[in-house]
Amino acid sequence: MELTHCSNPEVVLEKRRDNYLISTHRARLDLNAIHGFLASCYWAKGIPREVVARSIEHSLCFGIYEGGGAQVGFARVVSDFATVAYLGDVFVLESHRGRGLSKWLMQCVMEHPALQNLRRWILLTRDAHALYSKFGFTPVKAPERYMELHQPNVYETR
Repeated sequence: MELTHCSNPEVVLEKRRDNYLISTHRARLDLNAIHGFLASCYWAKGIPREVVARSIEHSLCFGIYEGGGAQVGFARVVSDFATVAYLGDVFVLESHRGRGLSKWLMQCVMEHPALQNLRRWILLTRDAHALYSKFGFTPVKAPERYMELHQPNVYETR
């Protein structure tokens, strides 16, 4: 199914390329694989499994799967589907990098019908500026307007 003609975020959309599938089907998501990656990455180190599960429950999720069905990538979008979207937890397992999967994943996210005509997209990255800039993301134009409550050690205190 092409990622077109569907503005309902609950409708499952899937796209195939070579030996890979990108799907928004929640039942396909491998919570162990997602948690395994996130718990050791720089932005969510130590995140508890139940927090990952809750974040997935309240997001539009995109999984990348190889031919055998194993999950090899992920992205999630938190949105009101009208004005704003936050893109987070984007990853492709190292063993599958260098194949254009992150660009394809971002293309599928940005083309999702339920995420069209939003006024603002937000994301945070330490090292993937080149990827996101290909999809129109730029540094914050008015940083003095942005505020945050950042608790980097929240998972250590649980």
